[in-house]
Amino acid sequence: MIQVGIIGGAGYTAGELIRVLLNHPKAKLNFIFSTSNAGNKVHNVHRDLFGSTDLKFTSKINTEVDVLFLCLGHGNSKVFLDKNNFSSTTKIIDLSHDFRLEGSSVVNTKNFVYGLPEFQKEAIKKASYIANPGCFATTIQLALLPLANKQKLISDVCVNAVTGATGAGTSLSETTHFTWRDNNFSYYKPFSHQHLGEINQTIGQLQKGFASEINFLPNRGNFSRGIFATAYTKLEDDLEHVKAIYQDYYKDEAFVFISDENIHLKQVVNTNKCILHLYKHGNKLLITSIIDNLLKGASGQAIQNMNLMFGFDETEGLELKANYF
Repeated sequence: MIQVGIIGGAGYTAGELIRVLLNHPKAKLNFIFSTSNAGNKVHNVHRDLFGSTDLKFTSKINTEVDVLFLCLGHGNSKVFLDKNNFSSTTKIIDLSHDFRLEGSSVVNTKNFVYGLPEFQKEAIKKASYIANPGCFATTIQLALLPLANKQKLISDVCVNAVTGATGAGTSLSETTHFTWRDNNFSYYKPFSHQHLGEINQTIGQLQKGFASEINFLPNRGNFSRGIFATAYTKLEDDLEHVKAIYQDYYKDEAFVFISDENIHLKQVVNTNKCILHLYKHGNKLLITSIIDNLLKGASGQAIQNMNLMFGFDETEGLELKANYF
């Protein structure tokens, strides 16, 4: 039974980590660190955990845990690791943006590996430090990886993706209030979202010389969780050939599925799945990609990475069912 610590325990991603880890057969929560909630019961913050745990937040850190999850705001993970030293055997999985890009992946001699299992599973298995991918980045990369792997991204890619309100975190802002979000829709950070960096980095590593643009328009949806992304690009191959490319690329992946039918968010919410759908119109290929932003886009993928790092079955603790109704 591995011992697990969580830093920054009050946010949405930490709440999902706790929920999954409480039922993980090979992991035990050792501590949940939160300076603002130290001494409070976890279920007083994460109300869905009432009746599931009597654990309390703490301001003390056990530096000898087997694995540490960092659920801190962007920029804070680097600061935290500069100030705190852990055992040489402690594996670290960071859920922020701090270590995802090349050149930012080293701190205190720690070399972080980009943790997208469908991209570099073997590297993750050998890693001690993981930079967990962003939620939009996961959704979009899983839509494009098979094409990049076959060197078929030869034109610009246009992506339109909608995320739920939990994608903005727990801090209140004008655009997260119910009265603003309900019955509303808007875009933000057009063509400049921070996840574009890691998307282009991965695609460029798979398809050397990739020089096309990925034009990404992120949107705010009036629902709580999930990402629905559509990406289209020019491709002459017929649909059956494209499907074969995707099915071959993901044939050994436990959480990625190719659907022949149109897909919708309720199929993936509360799961670690990504479901893809392919459609051809003339010389254009449309790829639809859906995930739960808090699970496959954050905490579920972090657990998936943990399983790989410790030699567990990749699906351990992640047999989650969709909230279909």
